[in-house]
Amino acid sequence: MTLFPQDSAARQASEQGVETWETLRGACTRMVPHWAVPSVPAGTPVPPSRIHGVTVPAASARLLDGMSEYGD
Repeated sequence: MTLFPQDSAARQASEQGVETWETLRGACTRMVPHWAVPSVPAGTPVPPSRIHGVTVPAASARLLDGMSEYGD
C-alpha cells in the first residue's frame, strides 16, 4: 500500500470525517499514476443483433432474486 502526504485542508477534512471536493480531487490526483492507458484501443463493439442467448446459472439467479431492489 502506498501512502501519500495530504495537504492541510485535506488533513483537516479527513480528521473531521468530511469529504470535500478538494479532498476528492486530491485523492484522484494521487491515483493518476496508477491508471494505465491501454496502448491498443479496445475492439469494436459487438452489434446487439449478434448477441443471443444469455444464460445465467440457477444459483446466481436465486442469489439475485433474493436481493432487494435498488433504492430499497
